[in-house]
Amino acid sequence: MWFSNLRLFRLTKSFSQTPEELGEALQAHAFRACGSLELSSYGWVSPMGRHGSELVHAANGNIMICARKEEKILPAAAIREIVNEKALEIEEAQARPVRRKERDAIKDEIIQDLLPRALKKSSLTFAYISPRDNLVVINTAGANKAEELLSYLRGSIGSLALVPISLTATPTAVMTRWLTGEVVPAEFELLDECELREKGDDGSIIRCKRQDLASDEIQVHLDAGKQAVKLAISWQEHVSCIINEDFSLKRLRFGEEVLEKSGEADDAGPVAAFDQDFTIMTLELARFIPKLIEAFGGENAIEQI
Repeated sequence: MWFSNLRLFRLTKSFSQTPEELGEALQAHAFRACGSLELSSYGWVSPMGRHGSELVHAANGNIMICARKEEKILPAAAIREIVNEKALEIEEAQARPVRRKERDAIKDEIIQDLLPRALKKSSLTFAYISPRDNLVVINTAGANKAEELLSYLRGSIGSLALVPISLTATPTAVMTRWLTGEVVPAEFELLDECELREKGDDGSIIRCKRQDLASDEIQVHLDAGKQAVKLAISWQEHVSCIINEDFSLKRLRFGEEVLEKSGEADDAGPVAAFDQDFTIMTLELARFIPKLIEAFGGENAIEQI
């Protein structure tokens, strides 16, 4: 349940639904398995998995939700091969070329035939809403997955006014300045990993791991005009992560001191353990996220609706 990636969104309108009201709204959009002729299915499931039945989990003023996506596995290469075989059969039997429109129709027929027998794969995307902090935090590295969850949430509850966190300075500029000698804000520490990139779509990329970021080697690349697009940082030894150029966070890790608190509820059962982990995690993130935003120069003013 501990989040390992973060995408941060600022609510521009106060979230007024209670956990009970939200749970009721999500129930009408609960997950159901793919039908025999469906390519995918998406819906809400209990954040506690088999240990819970409610579609929301509330603790310390925060509300966790979880979306499940189920997809049929239809390898594109295999379908393309079957289409080519069938098209060749038609061309040889009827002495005529098979045009694109006919190929598309053949492909659709093949997919419809394979769907009922296709294997399935599932993925879960967790998120929590913090009405107190006007935040929505999504545990995903991918922008598309985040938007998929938010779009489905809007459809489930009617509306959801939010925007991605918008900083006064670009993360790339801030991270580059830190690497070129600007004092890193108190409580933060640069670790040993970064990614540097030249400007332009075709610019060269340097990826560094287990590297002294203050070394001459790094400075040479920065002096040549490369900019930091990823940077590993630590905050008070409580949280470490990789900051990306779009201000998303990857490889989020919580320190030993934080995780030790988590173990205190292990003997109380899975529900109590989940509740305590969620509370500890959100308390830490409620302290960390504002400090991180401040370290990057602060947030652009958002007009509250």
